[in-house]
Amino acid sequence: MWWLEGFRSGMGRLEILLLVYTFLCSLGDCLFVTDYFTRTPRKLNAYRSFASVELFHFNVPEDTVVAVWNLITFKEQGGTFGDSCPDRNVTVYFRSGAPPVINPLQTRFPKDTIVPGSFAVTLTWTLPNRTTGVFNVTSPLPGDWFLAAHLPKDEGKISVKGLHEECQYLFQPQLIVQRLIGISVLYPGYFIDQMIPLHNRSVLYKVFIPNYISRVKVQLVDCNTKNRSGESCPVLLKIRSRAPPVHNSSAMDCRENVPCELEVPLPSWEQWYYILVERYLSSSDVYFRIGVQVKDCSKPSVSKGSSAMNMPQSFGTAMGFSLSETLPAASLPNVPQNGSDQGSLLNAEDSITYLAPTADTNKCWPIRPTLRNELDTFSVHFYIFFGPNISIPPDRAAIFAINLMPVLDSGGVLNMELKLNVSSVRGENITIFGCLNHGMPLSLHDNTSVSCESESVSGFHLSINTTTNITKLRIPYPQTGTWYLSLRSLCATEHGFELCTNVTAEVYLRSYLTPCINDCGTYGQCKLLRTNNYLYAACECKAGWDGWGCTDNTEAYSYGFQLLSTLLLCLSNLMFVPPVTIAIRSHYLLEASVYIFTMFFSTFYHACDQPGIVVFCIMEYDVLQFCDFLGSLMSVWVTVIAMARLKSIIKQVLYLLGAMALSMALQLDRHGLWNLLGPSLFALGIMAIAWTVRTIRRRRCYPPTWKRWVFFLFPGTTIATSAVALYAFVETEENYFYIHSIWHMLIAGSVGFLLPPRAKPDVKVTPLKRRRGCGYQLCVNEHEEMGLVDPAIITINSICTS
Repeated sequence: MWWLEGFRSGMGRLEILLLVYTFLCSLGDCLFVTDYFTRTPRKLNAYRSFASVELFHFNVPEDTVVAVWNLITFKEQGGTFGDSCPDRNVTVYFRSGAPPVINPLQTRFPKDTIVPGSFAVTLTWTLPNRTTGVFNVTSPLPGDWFLAAHLPKDEGKISVKGLHEECQYLFQPQLIVQRLIGISVLYPGYFIDQMIPLHNRSVLYKVFIPNYISRVKVQLVDCNTKNRSGESCPVLLKIRSRAPPVHNSSAMDCRENVPCELEVPLPSWEQWYYILVERYLSSSDVYFRIGVQVKDCSKPSVSKGSSAMNMPQSFGTAMGFSLSETLPAASLPNVPQNGSDQGSLLNAEDSITYLAPTADTNKCWPIRPTLRNELDTFSVHFYIFFGPNISIPPDRAAIFAINLMPVLDSGGVLNMELKLNVSSVRGENITIFGCLNHGMPLSLHDNTSVSCESESVSGFHLSINTTTNITKLRIPYPQTGTWYLSLRSLCATEHGFELCTNVTAEVYLRSYLTPCINDCGTYGQCKLLRTNNYLYAACECKAGWDGWGCTDNTEAYSYGFQLLSTLLLCLSNLMFVPPVTIAIRSHYLLEASVYIFTMFFSTFYHACDQPGIVVFCIMEYDVLQFCDFLGSLMSVWVTVIAMARLKSIIKQVLYLLGAMALSMALQLDRHGLWNLLGPSLFALGIMAIAWTVRTIRRRRCYPPTWKRWVFFLFPGTTIATSAVALYAFVETEENYFYIHSIWHMLIAGSVGFLLPPRAKPDVKVTPLKRRRGCGYQLCVNEHEEMGLVDPAIITINSICTS
């Protein structure tokens, strides 16, 4: 029983508990414990693939009768409430046992893939910045529960980080569970006297079903009111595996059936079964005797303690049928006998009677275990002893058990492969049918049945024959526990399928666990994700491919489109050739080297950054990205500094400091707004100061000519501004390849306009003539300076007066 209710803003935890309490009071004495769990709020993302989904993991205790998830969603913008943010619906998926397998975009799943079911709710906004919803599960299955939340798919706009305050949608789930304590435990084979008092509506029991049980039967006998026997029993009998019964569980109206018996064929093994006896409206107490009978198919004849071998160890010997040894013998009135197979009735007290379990005439076939070999995370192979080639006899099924570890294995993909050895069937028209079931093997009494479903269990079907001798089955995010694969061989005739005679088929069986389906194929990447301590894997598709395994090519890019986008992004960098030529002719050699560096690494970065198969990487992706970003920022830096026309030594120092500062900034955050805006503003500030100083000194505007302003500075500034506007406001994932190519060409073109012309050589100024004054000039013989004259005959040739 599931529903979603929108709470008003003032409804809190107290109202939720009152709702739960009202429900629980119908179960009897209302002995229950409340547990509360919460998770840290997380930012939701627009759905692109399951890798963009926020996953939450909860654990529901056993004997839980109701679980209430309180779903809180609120908006934030710039650290405050996002009242101005648009309302975007939040979709939340629920699944027990493993993460939900979702498909909100209605894409195609890979071939031979099974899609497990899940529940989904959509939260709408009731307040400007906050909304709350409730998901109520009556009698939830115990164990792992997973919630997956996401926003609707957006248009894929590429926004510059830090350009504006982003609207964030935060999601926080809370779980409140109510579990009963002191539930009465029934033991297979024992009948006990019970009653439903007038002030109670129902009474709940549970019984543990071990391995190799083919049938469970609940019997309710000696029913009466106020110790007076009546023709009908005014109660309703329900049973369910793993959790208390709900409205659609298996039920029996005891008013119309005397004695009241409810059978469950093919029950789940090693699970608790919950039995609910619910009274109809009456004005008196209801008395009855209840017991559970099981059929053991492990042996043709069943001993007294055979079923106790698989009971939980926590029960010790008291849980097994050894309890009968301490009870005196007594008779069981009004219980039909089964002859010698029923076993002898043991003496007991008036309130407890023991009846030995019966043996199933259809013996359970042996179950062959598998050897688990862990290679890596979600990379597990299950090897069959004396396999992988197995023989399937004509008269019985071959059953194999595959055990998936709790939590550890539910985040991957369970794969099954069957291949028939055609030469082993000796020309017979034989078909191998397989049933993969969770919790117990499907061994129907009808040997010619090809169905994998029964009244209480359903499984997945596989088949191979001489025409199609290979089949595969994939289960993403499988439930943990034991999976059973049953294989049978049948021969096709005119009247349908019949048992084969003297033909033993040989089948190659391969079972393994992988992180993703086919490693997400050519156009996808398998990512290992983590939420708290839970690991799971998901595909992230590219080049327009979609689907759980990146196999849906409905919107995929063609090879020609991929080649065109790669060539546009790479060849658009050739627009830097004119700026390089201009810089070299103007003797701006440092600037030219920066432009060459930018052109080279931008070309090969975009050749390596393509999403499809047209990819070429000369270095590691991270190195190419760093060099591309550094070259782009350095091109802006050196161009603006060159426009300032500083002294050579000052300009070189600024170039070096800029390179080191930009490298540090890119290492901190490569996609931040201030990585581009900060150096540009700082360089423009230096240029403005230099131009202002020249204007003041020369007492006229700098640059001095109007042609420089009209034909170079104004067009260059316009082109650069247009490039920044395209980059910041127009670029999306769909138009990236041509908008970004235009960005390359505009930036390179603006550099060609903005780079200043070659500096004129400085005119040599002759020194002014010195004034005449007192002094003298000592004239020294040049030969003496060169060491060609004997120092002993040094003479002063002349004394020049000036």
